[in-house]
Amino acid sequence: MIASPIKHSYIPVSFDIPAYSHGLANMKNMIKIVLLAISMVFAQAHAGEIVVIGNSNVPKMDAATIKKVYTGKAISVSGVNVTPIGFKSGTTVRDRFLQEFLHQNEDKYTAYWTVRRYIGKGTPPLELSSAEEIIGYIKVTPGAVGYIDEAELSQGMNVVVR
Repeated sequence: MIASPIKHSYIPVSFDIPAYSHGLANMKNMIKIVLLAISMVFAQAHAGEIVVIGNSNVPKMDAATIKKVYTGKAISVSGVNVTPIGFKSGTTVRDRFLQEFLHQNEDKYTAYWTVRRYIGKGTPPLELSSAEEIIGYIKVTPGAVGYIDEAELSQGMNVVVR
């Protein structure tokens, strides 16, 4: 046998497994965040429009009149005393209503009513927790006006404005 002058040596190679795992975890989290953002955009895009409904005695209105009703500047429309109601703060439907009809955000709307109440110019609209409560209140209260998501509409409701 001929002796080989080359010795075989092994070079230890280390992989930083914890760092690799951490990178993979970050990528998984990033994917989750992206998917969540996409689903939120998709859900918002497919949310129905906001509709304002009223008791059967409430006449049709335009967006400018709705703004006056919800800011306390109009208490009757076409001879009918109106009572605005809405969702409690923090709901998506309320946020969309404030943006679309009043061109305000929650903070501005709350501040507006804080000042009006303080100077004796009225109280903010009654706030309820769900579309079912709003619909039920409107059905039994003459002059009641409220907003809901279009998906909550059912046959026979008096749509005041879309």
